[in-house]
Amino acid sequence: MQKFETKQKLILYFMRGSCRYFAMAAVFAALVSLLDMIRPKVISFTVDSVIGTDVPDLPDSILRLIDRLGGMDSLRAHLILLAAAVLLIGLLAAVFRYLFRSTNARGAEIFVERTRNELFRHIMYLPYSWMAENSTGDIIQRCTSDVQTIKRFIAEQLTALVRTIILIIMAVVFMGNIHWKVMLVSTAFIPIIVAYSLFFHTRIGSAFQKADIEEGKLSTIAQENLTGVRVVRAFGREMYERERFEKQNVYYTNFWVHLIRLLSAFWASGDVLTGTQMLSVLIAGSYFCVNGELTAGEFIALLSYNVMLTWPVRVLGRVISEMSKAGISIDRLRYIMNSDTEQDIPNAQTPPLDQEIRFEHVSFAYENGSEQVLRDVSLSIAPGSTIGILGGTGSGKSTLMYLLERIYELPEENGRITIGGVDIRSISRRHLRSNIGIVLQEPFLFSRTLEENIRFALESATLDEIRYAAKIAAVDSTIQGFTDGYQTFVGERGMTLSGGQKQRTAIAQMLIRKSPVMIFDDSLSAVDAETDQQIRQALRENTGGSTVILISHRIPTLMHADRIFVFKDGRILEEGSHAELMAREGLYRQIYLLQSSGGDEL
Repeated sequence: MQKFETKQKLILYFMRGSCRYFAMAAVFAALVSLLDMIRPKVISFTVDSVIGTDVPDLPDSILRLIDRLGGMDSLRAHLILLAAAVLLIGLLAAVFRYLFRSTNARGAEIFVERTRNELFRHIMYLPYSWMAENSTGDIIQRCTSDVQTIKRFIAEQLTALVRTIILIIMAVVFMGNIHWKVMLVSTAFIPIIVAYSLFFHTRIGSAFQKADIEEGKLSTIAQENLTGVRVVRAFGREMYERERFEKQNVYYTNFWVHLIRLLSAFWASGDVLTGTQMLSVLIAGSYFCVNGELTAGEFIALLSYNVMLTWPVRVLGRVISEMSKAGISIDRLRYIMNSDTEQDIPNAQTPPLDQEIRFEHVSFAYENGSEQVLRDVSLSIAPGSTIGILGGTGSGKSTLMYLLERIYELPEENGRITIGGVDIRSISRRHLRSNIGIVLQEPFLFSRTLEENIRFALESATLDEIRYAAKIAAVDSTIQGFTDGYQTFVGERGMTLSGGQKQRTAIAQMLIRKSPVMIFDDSLSAVDAETDQQIRQALRENTGGSTVILISHRIPTLMHADRIFVFKDGRILEEGSHAELMAREGLYRQIYLLQSSGGDEL
């Protein structure tokens, strides 16, 4: 996987495809700057040599052109020509300015498009453990707000920096040709402005980093409440969540007020320096003009060049300050792009997965140093069989299936999992996951139609195949009862459906792939007992030679399995068929009797 050791390397990677537009924008910016420099020169020539009588100090080619037009007397008689020249220069500058802005904007949008695509592509292949460590709100904030910050810096500040450097160089050269002493007075302030900009640079940079972190926290609170609105309403926690949001928002706002004060001090001090520079040039120019070292036209030109120089120098300071903000955003994106994605070993295998599954001395903890969720678990699952896994919350039964799908990676020293004798670490993840269907404990549905949600697992599925899978999942009749049937739009995270309807839709989504291994992770917990039995019966009749793994708190869901494993504290406490386990005076029998008498489940 490519690593980005520096910010510059990451930016150049994102700028592939847009560099030529930024290069064109730089050329047009240079042409605009050149034309802006020529215009005061024409005005100075008009004042001193056409209206006045000074001998023009111009290149021979320009002097020959003037002679062809009739000489200085002809220009005095036709000042309209000089006005037209100034107008033409202005029009050309406007055309090049338009080309600069359009090519610059196009390059910026191509940059944003590539950046977002690369970020999304990279995030899609990051391990699930990485997702668990980073909040959704913060990830979204990095991919939106931080991308826009970098875009503004490149499109507005970085291109402005090119134009600024060109303007400063040209202004200094043109001013030096007119009067080098006034030029020195003007340029003496440049190091001061750059120095104070660097002084604010470190302070503004750390403040923006803190602001980004706090904005991510605010986004996370909003995202959690928008997706979990039903839970908030069900427990009447609207006031608590509102106060929680407002508290973070007040903190975030106060932090930005502090940051704005810092920026205000930066810009106010810049205004003072700029005003002092302009006043100094005005005083020096007036002095040299009174002493006869400067003509009136040259004085006007110097003032014009100084005005042109003043703003670029201010922009240079702004670029330096904005560089702090963009640098923080680049580092935040670099964190994502440098995070290791899931990688298969070279020449990963794609063996048939309708084989025996074995867990050999598997132990696992979600974090280093934390308590183990699984402790030395060993079991085998015959191909085409149906097994049941029973256990209380935190017993490790779901973790076992996450390891089988490599949603979490099993360290080599913690045992191994094989299918047909092949270690799953040697199997391509895409091949493994495309052949193991799983219905998660908390099914997730997208904001799409029911048909699209079921087809999500198999894009080529026909409507007949979708309906067949839905019938096995006992949800077809329910969907047909909706006004729009399979075209019924499902709200975000399936909010418009009941818990049982979501689970049955997720089951249909998994069944449509006809995977050789099917895992039902407590996926019937939200359906009634009658529907539970109906689905189990349909599964027995329609899963063919697939290996079926049922995870549940309900013994009726598991009792017809070929073999049942009872988990407790990450270990297998009991195993056997329903009849064998009932013949023992163990935990399984106790749970069965408790559930049969209407008592609480695990």
